[in-house]
Amino acid sequence: MNTILVILIAVLAIMVVVSLVRGIVAFLQTTKVDLETGGENSKLLMEKQNKAMFARIKYQALAIVVVAVLLAINS
Repeated sequence: MNTILVILIAVLAIMVVVSLVRGIVAFLQTTKVDLETGGENSKLLMEKQNKAMFARIKYQALAIVVVAVLLAINS
């Protein structure tokens, strides 16, 4: 059981990093001109950023829950 939980933590940590990188890439693609003019491209990129960062928070929360379960089992 411990092995499965540790593997799950590793997978969730990788998913956190992937979603973080996707959010940062979307952030870097947004230019100052897009933000000032309020173009459709900026709105699309902001939605992409928000989805990626929400996914990161979700995976971090799941990882914390798995760590708590692992600690509860081993205590």
